[in-house]
Amino acid sequence: MSYYYRTYSWGGRRWTKGVKWLIIANAVVWLLMLAGYKLITPFGLTPTLVKKGFIWQLFTYMFLHGDFFHILFNMFVLWMFGRAVEESWGTREFLKYYFITGIGAGLFTLILSINSNIPTIGASGAIFGILVAYALLFPDSIIYIWFLFPVKAKYLVIFFAVFELIASIRYTPDGIGHFAHLGGMVVGYLYIKSDWRLSRFFRFFKDIGYKRKMKKLQKKQEESEDLMKRVDQILDKINRVGYDRLSKQEKKILEKASHILSEE
Repeated sequence: MSYYYRTYSWGGRRWTKGVKWLIIANAVVWLLMLAGYKLITPFGLTPTLVKKGFIWQLFTYMFLHGDFFHILFNMFVLWMFGRAVEESWGTREFLKYYFITGIGAGLFTLILSINSNIPTIGASGAIFGILVAYALLFPDSIIYIWFLFPVKAKYLVIFFAVFELIASIRYTPDGIGHFAHLGGMVVGYLYIKSDWRLSRFFRFFKDIGYKRKMKKLQKKQEESEDLMKRVDQILDKINRVGYDRLSKQEKKILEKASHILSEE
């Protein structure tokens, strides 16, 4: 993914399409949970259940949140930083990145806590991925912590990364999905730096298929050339001693060559 360094102006659009629909979807699911629907067990990311086949949890856990401040913080950060990323990349690329980092964060959590029965919920993995994208796009953009303390985006994200790494190593039972946070950041950074687009992914396998096809055609051409050389030698022998003096193998070679030429 191409990106460039500049400072973001907060005077951009109040809403962008992808950010708006993500916030609406998360809000609707949270209201359903508030209304009493038990969604965490079937849709939260529980490693032991994923191992049993609940694969969809790697996607659905991103839309579940706990208390009001949990969803408020995630959606505020999504609105605050996601708009700039979406405006730079476009809605399609932005949403693809959002879900790749979210699912990647889920896989990160799954691998590092494979036997856990504790469900992980929240869009935080994808949100932290958005923070990484924003810092790479606008590294010198000034962000005010608690609306008071100015800090550049690149330094803020580095601080978050170090904090989540330490928290993940300590694995404190504070109810916060540090593995998901760190996973979202790692996947987001690797995705952007390595340009892991689906088009490149499919082009890679297309190139492999093309190379294999060309190799087969080259091999077939070489075999055909060797066969025709052998046929020329046999025809010379026929001119000298006649067809009846050919060996069984030589006659088979002529039959094979005749069959190939008839197919062409």
